[in-house]
Amino acid sequence: MTDDTWGLLRKRLLKTVGQNNFTTWIEPLELEQVSGGVATFQVPTNFMGNYVSQNFADLILHEFNLSGEPVQRLAFKVAANSPTRPVQPTVSEAIEAPMASTQNAVSEQPAVRDAVASAKSPLEELQAAPLDSRFTFDSFVVGKPNELAHAAARRVAEGGPVTFNPLVLYGGVGLGKTHLMHAIAWELKERDPQLNVLYLSAEQFMYRFVQALRERKMMDFKHLFRSVDVLMVDDVQFIAGKDSTQEEFFHTFNALVDQNKQIIISADRAPGEIKDLEDRVKSRLQCGLVVDLHPTDYELRLGILQTKVEQNRKNYPDLQIADGVLELLAHRISTNVRVLEGALTRLFAFASLVGREIDMDLTQDCLADVLRASERKITVEEIQRKVSEYYNIRMSDIIGPKRLRSYARPRQVAMYLCKQLTSRSLPEIGRRFGGRDHTTVMHGVRRIEELKTIDGQIAEDVEMLRRSLEA
Repeated sequence: MTDDTWGLLRKRLLKTVGQNNFTTWIEPLELEQVSGGVATFQVPTNFMGNYVSQNFADLILHEFNLSGEPVQRLAFKVAANSPTRPVQPTVSEAIEAPMASTQNAVSEQPAVRDAVASAKSPLEELQAAPLDSRFTFDSFVVGKPNELAHAAARRVAEGGPVTFNPLVLYGGVGLGKTHLMHAIAWELKERDPQLNVLYLSAEQFMYRFVQALRERKMMDFKHLFRSVDVLMVDDVQFIAGKDSTQEEFFHTFNALVDQNKQIIISADRAPGEIKDLEDRVKSRLQCGLVVDLHPTDYELRLGILQTKVEQNRKNYPDLQIADGVLELLAHRISTNVRVLEGALTRLFAFASLVGREIDMDLTQDCLADVLRASERKITVEEIQRKVSEYYNIRMSDIIGPKRLRSYARPRQVAMYLCKQLTSRSLPEIGRRFGGRDHTTVMHGVRRIEELKTIDGQIAEDVEMLRRSLEA
């Protein structure tokens, strides 16, 4: 095959792949020979050879055959004495290709490094989940239940040297985990627009991993996630039980920590409490700063409502709110801030449509379903009292230090019910049971879960108590 023929073939490739892809990946290829159905090229780096073989091999082979050259496969050489590499690497080869060699190859060639940064593979089309412009530090209301989480998030958002890695934020639904993560991302981007901040959910991480396996683009996947400056993964509990995804997350985590890159994680419970999460992943998550966002108290909920009222004034400047309405909402809707904010938004919209002041009567009419759902609130003390009456022991024995089985088993049942029926965190439940450690509560909860499956009496006791408490 002559150089002129390869030149004509390259012109056809240019029309097919576009100028950017051609300049980055096709133009640097130097055809060495075509022999025995194999076209051998010289390339500047192993990385470029691997990338071309995975993304453009079929197209190049098609053009060869159109030009009358019966080429079945491609091979690449970095230098004259280097062994050739077949064009079609297997999935296992793609997964096992060492990331270090890829990074070294890119760093040795500035032109290639810039091309890699600018080229968009299918895996990079959704570079990050969109950030909500409402979720900033300015709009986050700080109170005692979330002040530590807010302070830690602020510290990470300042940038500079990494002081704790990872930062893990955990807590129940609607307590501000996602808000803080978005706020960190906005702040980092404002301080340094060139910073590569990748925010996504654990579900998106898993989807991209599966997509990379299916499309044989694991090198792209590894390069994408190991080249970020800050990685933020929301709701990490969703990868529990997904063994392959957990393994890749584990390796990505280690690679970023080794490069001193910041990692921020959120979950609905403490890492040690996430069922089916591998021990090595739990260990990595627990090696940084783990912060609990506690359930909101009355003062914090009232502060959130007052902030939302000021924001809604822009859209409803003429609406009036009667005294006591915000206090009623803060008192009655206590478990979920999203429900609280949604109730206020509904109130404003309803009052605007009917042209009335937001008073107690309108609030009761408009939010009847929300207030009804929030009426029954079970407390830790109520559970302790019910369990002590059921087992005919004193409440002080449930809270006290005695370890006799006649006291220990009811105590574990009470802890289990507190975990199931209240929004209290494990450390807070432990404090209500005589200042016990959260690991003791965790053990008690797991023990009752196990006994329910093998001991019919325990299962019946728990069900009877649950019905009595929810009645």
